[in-house]
Amino acid sequence: MALQTISETLYVGLCLKVGTSQQVAIRRDVKDITEILQHKVTGTCNNFHHMLSGSRREGFRFLDSDLDFMFWPTDHPVLWDFSQAQFYNTHRDKLILCDSSESPPGFTLLWLPLEEVSRLVLSACVGINGALYISSAKYREIMRKFGKSNETVHGPCSSGRDGPVEYDQAHCFVSEFWPPSASSWRDRCHSWPPPCVVNDIIRSGCHFVAIGHKLGNHTDMEWRISFSQAEQKLVYAMNHTQFLIYALLKMFVKEINYGLSEEKKLLCSYHMKTAVLWAIQQNAIHDWCPQNLLVGFWVCFKLLLKWVCEGVCPNFFIPENNMFLNKVYGEAQNHLFTQLYSLYEKSIAFLLHIPSISSCIMNVLCNPRISVCTDERTLISEVRIDKELFDEINIQSIPWDNLNKCMEYLHTVELLITSPLTQCQSIMLQKHTATILQCSAFMLHDMHTTTSGGNKQMYIADKLSCYMLKLAAKFGHVSDLLYIAMYFYKTLRHREALSVIEMSKVKLAQPGLMYMEHVHPERYTEAVGGRSWSTKMRHAVAETIRLRMNIWYIDELTIEQQSSSQNEVPTLDIPPFILLHMLEILCCRHVDPSRAQAALDDLQVLVHHDQGVFVPIDLRDISWEILGICQQMTGNHQAALYSYEQSLRQDPYYGIHNATRHRIQDLL
Repeated sequence: MALQTISETLYVGLCLKVGTSQQVAIRRDVKDITEILQHKVTGTCNNFHHMLSGSRREGFRFLDSDLDFMFWPTDHPVLWDFSQAQFYNTHRDKLILCDSSESPPGFTLLWLPLEEVSRLVLSACVGINGALYISSAKYREIMRKFGKSNETVHGPCSSGRDGPVEYDQAHCFVSEFWPPSASSWRDRCHSWPPPCVVNDIIRSGCHFVAIGHKLGNHTDMEWRISFSQAEQKLVYAMNHTQFLIYALLKMFVKEINYGLSEEKKLLCSYHMKTAVLWAIQQNAIHDWCPQNLLVGFWVCFKLLLKWVCEGVCPNFFIPENNMFLNKVYGEAQNHLFTQLYSLYEKSIAFLLHIPSISSCIMNVLCNPRISVCTDERTLISEVRIDKELFDEINIQSIPWDNLNKCMEYLHTVELLITSPLTQCQSIMLQKHTATILQCSAFMLHDMHTTTSGGNKQMYIADKLSCYMLKLAAKFGHVSDLLYIAMYFYKTLRHREALSVIEMSKVKLAQPGLMYMEHVHPERYTEAVGGRSWSTKMRHAVAETIRLRMNIWYIDELTIEQQSSSQNEVPTLDIPPFILLHMLEILCCRHVDPSRAQAALDDLQVLVHHDQGVFVPIDLRDISWEILGICQQMTGNHQAALYSYEQSLRQDPYYGIHNATRHRIQDLL
């Protein structure tokens, strides 16, 4: 088979595994608009910003990808020269100044020229020669205390787990000015990236993460200059072939590192990204197209081999910063070079012996439905594109802390709607609006039941809450009707709740419904094919019901929410089909026992026999828990005990195990 044909086949296989350009664009657009929304609100509400960085922000969705976050104070800007102080209000902004005179390339010291900073930053300071310097080691340790109790140190980051997701978060500082040590980078950008991207990167400045150079004179004091934001913009500027070559390099390095301890892993994804960035900028090949996918990989691989041979991996922005220093040298360097050179001698064919890569080719060759055609419109269906979008929408979350914050978000959405948006950004704002209204409705109700505002105020608040929930259901997901049912049950309007439950049953029983991994492609297409994403979301898509920790929805799940909150999990997620049956049981148990028993039977069948379709694996603990709660309420204590025990046997993604043990104790 010719090299070009193999390249095209691998291109198709990688599109199916990593994503087409449309799928990757959806992932980026959805996250970008959510972050813009957060920044516009938090910029007016507090002094901290954060952003998602790393591979997930770039558009990858590998199963083992964790979430990488960066947090920084907005009122502690970093300057490279004190003349830049003219752009700041020194009464509001606490200025920090760089001192790179004694640091290796890519690193700097941060000191306080005015010695006016927050108490938190001041507590991380150390006096050197009469000046106050911020210790990266101290700052990292102080900020770790604000995180979850189970977090561990991972380089400049704190690593932990949020439900089923692992994350790294780095507390850092930001400069709105481009580093002088990286000034030569702009002069190298003759052909790539485009001038608009170069200017955007320069305007965005850089960050400083809390870790020093191991060979520097002030390891515990130094800060590493981070170009995470710039790198994200560069990856966005890649064409899809370049992006897939980057993906191929990530898969390759994972194979190289397989079975090695963290200390013995000499190469990482960041080295791969650096190699592909250098190769693109140096015009290593004339045409980065699907037919040249393997040629592009081979160019990057040879560049990597050269770096390992020389023991020098130049940072893309500051080439004087050798990222192999103190890592790739001596016997370890020789061993790595021998390993890579043996692959080089086998030529590009060695890729076919890497299981994760060869499977991409075989998936195409062994599937008669897939043609080796690099036109992405023929690769994946409308259903799969829709699923990509709605999956991305469902994993986005914003902490709606209080009613004022909700109103601020709602106002910001109103402003953003008038700005230029992609289709998926518009649908993301539509979903956020529905969520804001739902949260506001329950917050408003709780606020007026815990204060002595009088019956008139409670009546007005209740009318407003009902209106907001009904409005949210009009342009939210199919399953958003259940928030109305919960509210009616909470306010003792069981008849109205049952009416909404009946409507929800009909909508959730549609043969073309999309819920997480479950969708019947033909019936979904028959129901909503070719229609707008807004219409599809409102008529054919259900999502998990999300109970947020600062809002109390129904009394029967209060201790589960409290348990999740104690385990530092921000939400308690429930499958809509589980909550539907629970609400029917709660509303009917005193007025229609036979209907309540029928709903309980349906719930029991669903929990006992579902194969991950309507009860996802990571939600089985809460599903067994709810079954146990309903069984206990109807007096079947033996069955309830069994259900609680089953709940404890599931993975504790949402931290409800304390509540389960409490219920078992009460039962016994």
